[in-house]
Amino acid sequence: MSFQNHNERREAAEAAKKAMLEKFKNKPAIDPKVAAERAEAAKAREAKRIEAEERRKARVEAEKLERMLAAEAKAKEEEERVKREAEEAEAKAKADAEAEEIRAYELKARRDLKYAARKARQK
Repeated sequence: MSFQNHNERREAAEAAKKAMLEKFKNKPAIDPKVAAERAEAAKAREAKRIEAEERRKARVEAEKLERMLAAEAKAKEEEERVKREAEEAEAKAKADAEAEEIRAYELKARRDLKYAARKARQK
């Protein structure tokens, strides 16, 4: 019995092998019209892909240019802000110096008045 079983298995394996070979051997030839249509479709897809890639590159370049212009504008604005702050600081320092000078003059004038008043009382 096992011998018969072995033969059945072997025959089934051979049949499976033959079926697989037939599956790959019996491919029908591709119709030239279908092949031409497929080639045309492939060319159209490739052209569309190239066009999309060019649009993407143009968009990336435009975004890069926008970022560069924005960075330059921001740098210029920062430079102007620093310059303005420096001018304001210089003006404040000048005003503070003038105020200190005025204060020193007023203190000297008070001291001189006190001194003059004391001299007047002593006479």
